[in-house]
Amino acid sequence: AFVLVLALARSPGGHTSPLRLILAGVAASYALSAVTSFLVLRADDPEKVRSVLFWTLGSLGGARWEYLTLPSAALIGGTALLLAQSRSLNALLAGEETAVTLGVETDGFRRNLLILCGLLTGTMVAVSGTIGFVGLMVPHTVRLVVGADHRRVLPAAALSGAILLVWADVVARTAISPEEMPVGVVTSLAGAPFFLWLMRRKRGAFGGEGG
Repeated sequence: AFVLVLALARSPGGHTSPLRLILAGVAASYALSAVTSFLVLRADDPEKVRSVLFWTLGSLGGARWEYLTLPSAALIGGTALLLAQSRSLNALLAGEETAVTLGVETDGFRRNLLILCGLLTGTMVAVSGTIGFVGLMVPHTVRLVVGADHRRVLPAAALSGAILLVWADVVARTAISPEEMPVGVVTSLAGAPFFLWLMRRKRGAFGGEGG
């Protein structure tokens, strides 16, 4: 899926813009979701269908200690690599031209960053399923508290995201007890209003008037 998104987002000149990347991601997401839905509908085991549905909505119900070795190693290694690139990440915040002036090869850096984040995300999703909006809510909220420096944002966002996910899982397990709903439902219910608030707050960046 990640390779497909990169291929779709790449312009004829070899440049990958954020807008093309987002649109390619949306298109690939819908296409692959349709394939997943078709495969689920073809399944004849109700229990397996339930497990797949929970995974697609995001659930920690199937987590086991023996499954955490690879995700833990990926998380530690990925976090170390990202922290090592904090200077380049901070430079990109000032704009592409400024980053180039500071010595950042923006296209190559973005490509490597996308590959790293894609591998990290794929590893985590394989264990927990697709738990949405955590990566949207937490970094923006953390930046309001600790500032924009990635040396502070990255560890603070990781810790805050873990805390948020634990509490979302508590709500998912108790809200309709004795039944359990996927934790992705809880994060989506919280994340959708947050996204609308963020879009309104930064409407200038989405083509509207600033303010």
